[in-house]
Amino acid sequence: RAVAMSVSHSSRLNKLVREQYMRLPQDGRVQVTYVWIDGSGEGVRCKSRTLDKEPKSIEDVPEWNFDGSSTAQAEGSNSDMFLVPVSMFRDPFCLDPNKLVLCEVLKYNRKPAETNLRHTCKKVMDLVKDSHPWFGMEQEYTLLGINGHPYGWPDNGFPGPQGPYYCGVGADKVYGRDIVESHYKACLYAGVKICGTNAEVMPSQWEFQVGPCEGIEMGDHLWMARFILHRVCEDFGVVATLDPKPMTGNWNGAGCHTNYSTEEMRREGGLKHIEAAIEKLSKRHDYHICVYDPRGGRDNSRRLTGHHETSNIFEFSAGVANRGASIRIPRQVGQDGCGYFEDRRPAANCDPYAVTEAIMRTTVLNETGVETKDYADH
Repeated sequence: RAVAMSVSHSSRLNKLVREQYMRLPQDGRVQVTYVWIDGSGEGVRCKSRTLDKEPKSIEDVPEWNFDGSSTAQAEGSNSDMFLVPVSMFRDPFCLDPNKLVLCEVLKYNRKPAETNLRHTCKKVMDLVKDSHPWFGMEQEYTLLGINGHPYGWPDNGFPGPQGPYYCGVGADKVYGRDIVESHYKACLYAGVKICGTNAEVMPSQWEFQVGPCEGIEMGDHLWMARFILHRVCEDFGVVATLDPKPMTGNWNGAGCHTNYSTEEMRREGGLKHIEAAIEKLSKRHDYHICVYDPRGGRDNSRRLTGHHETSNIFEFSAGVANRGASIRIPRQVGQDGCGYFEDRRPAANCDPYAVTEAIMRTTVLNETGVETKDYADH
């Protein structure tokens, strides 16, 4: 008897019929899909419009607006929010010349919406641009059926213990590779700086990596990669969750490990600058934990237990090649005496703007304590 997988009704529509329409010419006009972060700080929304010609740069894409009362970003009595285009990508779903455009959200008074964390991140990145900060973020996620159960897991019970699934091959070890490979190709087409992917330790859990990206580009490219992931999953009828601990018990959680370096760390003798940065981070652990997930550390408290390749949320630690530490210095970096380090604390559902901004505030701008400095007037 065939097992009915828990996929959405929409995924069962005839995709060949859709392809017939996708091949129709557009007479020079272009479909632009505006993408933004909603009031949850985790979800993405989108809507599309027609432009008379293909935009060649982000400046060619006009501002737009949306109903913020329907995205938990405004009240119904004053609901219009501004969409300000900030980064443009090719559209892997409707194909060239169509575009995906990431936007910042501004309120009616043109101040940033509460979940627009890009606004202050951009200010900080402009301040520290001479240090040339590079980032690479490792986005872990879990595939779920639309019933909320991990995709491919038995309906009643659990798969075998963790061990054979990480970077696994075979129908009994990995679930949903079609989705992963489609997402990878879609990101490459779009111009997202995706640099790799692998099956993770928990079955139906995967990871993709984005980077290296300099400054504000890190957040822009990771958010667009997330949008493309959700959109690809929609076509296949499953759900991608960024929950840091989607399954309780003896299963790995999901993080967004953040690799980071400045120009001086990458130069010969850079290890001393890496160690100095880690020392600064050690004195500001509580501040970083608060901004490394959308709920001030509550999500990460379910994940950072000191088990399953994590550090304990209450303790700061660092070590070479140590995946149980807050900060890992890769073994090769220790041998070369320069390179980068990995902050293993950010949760899978972190906002990359918040994470990269916090790292720069602490390691380059030398902020201390839990308060942040407002650089608006400087």
